[in-house]
Amino acid sequence: MIEKGSLAPDFTLTSDAGETVTLSQFRGSPVVLYFYPRDDTPGCTTQACGIRDSWDEFEKRGAVVLGVSPDSESSHVKFKQKFGLPFTLLADSDHATAEAYGVWVEKKNYGKTYMGVERSTFVIDGDGKLVKAMRKVKPDTHAADVLAVLPE
Repeated sequence: MIEKGSLAPDFTLTSDAGETVTLSQFRGSPVVLYFYPRDDTPGCTTQACGIRDSWDEFEKRGAVVLGVSPDSESSHVKFKQKFGLPFTLLADSDHATAEAYGVWVEKKNYGKTYMGVERSTFVIDGDGKLVKAMRKVKPDTHAADVLAVLPE
């Protein structure tokens, strides 16, 4: 579990545009790193569209938004196009980045136990340090909750 004020674990993942993205390339800007379970599912769509609908405010604050899930780049492309998402989605197919952030956890659903992504967001400052870890976030209030943490 990473602590507030500590350096956020760096990573390199492939984006929905097929580009290699490394967290440290965004030094100098605040980063909203959000982990979500799966593309085009009800909660994940609500969460992503909330950010999309508040996009002007995220841009005004200079924030880079990165959505991360175990889905493939091609799945991300479809999800992004279907809902007009203006931010980058990253493929963490081996869930190594989710593990580094402590969000690859045991989950239970309908009596079944499995490993999956705990919906979580990390707000990282321009120096790469963790400002706030938000665990088990609620999709419908996610964008507003994150904006409350980002400096204006």
